[in-house]
Order: sequence, then structure tokens, then C-alpha cells
Amino acid sequence: MKMVRIRPMTADDLPLGLRLSEEAGWNQIPADWQRFLDLQPDGCFVAEYDGTAVGTTTTCIFGSVAWIAMVLVAETARGRGVGTTLMEHALRFLDERGVATVRLDARPMGQPLYERLGFVEQYRIAHYEGMLMAAPEVAGIEDAAADYWEELMDLDEQITRTDRRRLLRRLFSENPRAVRVIRMGHNLGGYWTARPGKKAIRLGPCIATANASPLLLADAWHRHAGQRVAIDVPVANEAASQWVESHGLTLQHTLMRMCRGKPVIEQVECLWASSGPEKG
Repeated sequence: MKMVRIRPMTADDLPLGLRLSEEAGWNQIPADWQRFLDLQPDGCFVAEYDGTAVGTTTTCIFGSVAWIAMVLVAETARGRGVGTTLMEHALRFLDERGVATVRLDARPMGQPLYERLGFVEQYRIAHYEGMLMAAPEVAGIEDAAADYWEELMDLDEQITRTDRRRLLRRLFSENPRAVRVIRMGHNLGGYWTARPGKKAIRLGPCIATANASPLLLADAWHRHAGQRVAIDVPVANEAASQWVESHGLTLQHTLMRMCRGKPVIEQVECLWASSGPEKG
């Protein structure tokens, strides 16, 4: 009888992850998969079916909150319970560590599975892509030197209600010149950053006040003019959605942000771009 076996992911499995994300048409590159494994080396898993590696999932624990992502199954192995077994294994891993809240961004195909496992809807995320038109330079926005980073991470925690310092330090250190900040008087207005992707540059996170956010996105449009970008925006943040659509990006699909356990409620009016479906 053919069986699904779950084992820890290792560095040797990163090409498998990349192949599966490419097969799904997703945007990850090798650096993303290396980051997943480095941030939670004991919480990334591979599914084998009849001895062949056919699926992946990753987790990342931020204190009492964890994210599940990269639930991928090879097309040839779908419909055999691989995805369910991966999710059940990941949830046991997180439950054993006392994680109070598990979150994920679900595509429509995966949402029924997550609902069966106890996840509930929180809010919808709109995924936009497109080529950026030329935009003028924006005054008052600068590269965030490393001595800014702790302040940026404090702001991020205030808005997301999650201590994502491990993730943000990694993103900032990988692309330090991509971290941009604005001050409004003596106060921090917000920040945005970006990273390369397979199909498009990923813009986000962008965490900022209502006044600062349009300036930060305008700065992103200026710096990446002529390039293809992808950005995820909470649908409930109407100002952000309207800004992105009015500046040339097209809605590609929506995701559902879901939660299992104690709810975490972000200040969505200050969340103008998530970091992506991998870590919220």
C-alpha cells in the first residue's frame, strides 16, 4: 500500500521546493527557499509518496504567532491526501510548541482544506501585478540605515500585532539598500522594502501612516520604474487598493487571510503591502 511519509526538509530539498513553486507559477527564487529553511529549520517539511518527494510546507514561529506557507504538491501526486498530511503534520509541530495562533494566506483551491482543519476567514488580500510607469522622485524618503531598523521593527509590531523581527532583520540584511523610510516631523511615518522574485519584484512590506503610505509607494514606483512588480494589499484598505489600481497595476487574484486559534487583528489601514503570503 502506498503511503505518505513526512520528514524534515534539508538543504538538499531546496531544488524540490523551487521546482514545485515554479510548477505552481509562483514567484519564489532560491533565496526565498533558503530563507524559509534558515528561519525555522525544524519546522519545514517534505512529503514523500511511495518513496518519492512530492510536497512541501514551511512554518515560521514568531513568539505566540506562527505562519504556515508553501503548501505545495506535485501535480502528479495531487488527490492522494498529501496536502492534508503535510498540514496536519505542520499543525502538530506548532501545537506541540504551544503556539496560540496559526495564520496563513489561502488560495481558493486550498481554502476548503484549511477550513476543515479549523482555520477561519479574517480578511481578503488582493494580489496585483504589472509594469511600473515612470514616476518622479519623492522628496523626504531615504535609505534606512541599520540604526533605523529597530524602530522600523517596533512600528511593524504595532501594526501587525506580531513580533516579526527575525523575518525583518533577514529581509533588511539581504537587501539593505531596498529598505526605505520616511519621517513625518519628528516621528517615523513608515517604511517599505522589496526583494527580487522569479516573475516580478515583490514590493512589501509597506507599513505606514495614512499620510506617509502614498509617498512611500510613489517612491517604490520611482525606484522600480519600467520593471514588473507584485504587491499584496488588504482589500479592506480601500485607500491602498485605489492607489495601486490608479497607478497602473492589475488585480490578478485574491487570497484569504485565515487564522486558527487566538485571532490576531492587524491595523489594516496602516498595512499598505504585506510581506507576501509566506509570512504575512
